[in-house]
Amino acid sequence: MGGQGASPRAPGAVRHVLDVDDLSPAELTKVLELAALGTPPAVLARRAVALLFEKPSNRTRVSMEVATVELGGHPVTIRPDEVGIDTREPAEDVARALAGYCAVIAARVFDHRVLERMAAVSPVPVVNLLSDRAHPCQALADALTLRQCFGTLEGRTVAYVGDGNNVCRSLMAVGRLAGMVVRVASPPGYEPPPDGHAVITASPAEAVSGADAVYTDVWASMGQEAETEQRRIDFAGFIVDDALMAMAAPGAVFLHCLPAHRGEEVAASVVDGPRSVVWRQAANRLHAQRGLLLWLAGAAPESQP
Repeated sequence: MGGQGASPRAPGAVRHVLDVDDLSPAELTKVLELAALGTPPAVLARRAVALLFEKPSNRTRVSMEVATVELGGHPVTIRPDEVGIDTREPAEDVARALAGYCAVIAARVFDHRVLERMAAVSPVPVVNLLSDRAHPCQALADALTLRQCFGTLEGRTVAYVGDGNNVCRSLMAVGRLAGMVVRVASPPGYEPPPDGHAVITASPAEAVSGADAVYTDVWASMGQEAETEQRRIDFAGFIVDDALMAMAAPGAVFLHCLPAHRGEEVAASVVDGPRSVVWRQAANRLHAQRGLLLWLAGAAPESQP
């Protein structure tokens, strides 16, 4: 990584993580192994990580700040009004300036193309903290959680019920990398783009049948508030309740990226029930992102270009 005294690399030599499949299968495994380190090295000592937020955040902001501190670094959290991407100055100039101070630029943005533009010019790694297209840090935490639950990922089946959104697409990507079977049940018009690997259906029962894990997300995400009432109509029948969980495999767990709307996309008895691992999943945001920062810092030098 560059920034704060390090020599910046040429832009083409820097690894950016804009979606989870920017990692190879071996690199994904390495990041998950690094996430499990009990005493991580202080690879960010005397260095800073820029955390740029166009959208509000709870889990992402706090977990990335703590991950940076646990690696000996200093998180610099930046609100949208302090930067003004593409209103006060172009995204490219924001990235060039931040790279002069910080070892990593991590950003939560509305438009994925903003991240691509920043990555195209940045001499330090750019990490996607959520965009309209992908949520790779969530997918890393999902994979870490499932590996803790089942020991291995390969061959496991995950059923995702709901909107084919950024969380769903990154779950599909991590499934491809890890050899998991991913089945997605979405109402017509809300399906994710096919990827040649995941099974996409309009039947929650078909997706969940025999699955090792059942996953859902809110029906209307940030920025979709105006669609809330229509989505409640369109997603009727896609709630993850006890009857749907009963169709999963014995020992199946329940996942949710949070926040959860009890009584809408998930029954309270499920998200608060004994099969729910959502709080472990939320805690794993910290561990997964710390593992990713470690990997980007060169803790896995054999994986660097």
